[in-house]
Amino acid sequence: MEDPNWTTIELKDGERTDDLERCGYRIIQDPDKFCFGMDAVLLSGYAFVKRGEKVLDLCSGNGIIPILLAAKTEAGHIAGIEIQKDVADMARRSVAANALSERINIICADIKEADQYFQSGIFDVITCNPPYMIDSHGIKNPDSPKAIARHEILCNFDDVAKISAKMLRQGGRLFLVHRPFRLTEIFETLTKYGLEPKRMKLVYPYIDREPNMVLIEADLGRRRRLTVEKPLIVYESPDCYTKEIYDIYGY
Repeated sequence: MEDPNWTTIELKDGERTDDLERCGYRIIQDPDKFCFGMDAVLLSGYAFVKRGEKVLDLCSGNGIIPILLAAKTEAGHIAGIEIQKDVADMARRSVAANALSERINIICADIKEADQYFQSGIFDVITCNPPYMIDSHGIKNPDSPKAIARHEILCNFDDVAKISAKMLRQGGRLFLVHRPFRLTEIFETLTKYGLEPKRMKLVYPYIDREPNMVLIEADLGRRRRLTVEKPLIVYESPDCYTKEIYDIYGY
């Protein structure tokens, strides 16, 4: 039987709903504005959230990470911040249709202004799937939702690290997914704000290819000690995921 919340949801032009294969949850997407990728799913599987903890998701997009964390963890409350109004609206409608409004709230705001909406130092966990690309040169429309999601147009990694350090409690945990080619800068920026890298996992599309993603946990105010974990391989062969990927997706 179809969920009555979703039968009454109003979709805008170009939007669709996709099944997340978790707790019956679905999500609104628009290919012309924002669709989540594997990086968000991997981050939701990498983030460790204890029962009752408060979570803040930066650069939330259409709410994919808050909704997956609500499905996978016993987090107490999850807040998400997304700067693009249309994308934040998709997230809010998905949260409402999944009957998650008591656990998740989505704020349409600049992540740099998070302290205007929440008290500093109250979050146990922060997650972020930030824009990866540094140079916006050559983008035909820097105001397009896809460009803003992928390129450091409205925020950069320094902004992410700075606000994370401000909003986390001492010992709180920041979980990131990013690109390996920026690892040196990422580590330098994290430590500048007292966020010590604690775990790192490289993600390889195939076992014989170079890594194209990296998952990182950094803790606020902890001593320096980094564990480099076993790498994650995405595909066994074309169109065939490894068992670990199937487990993360929940298939």
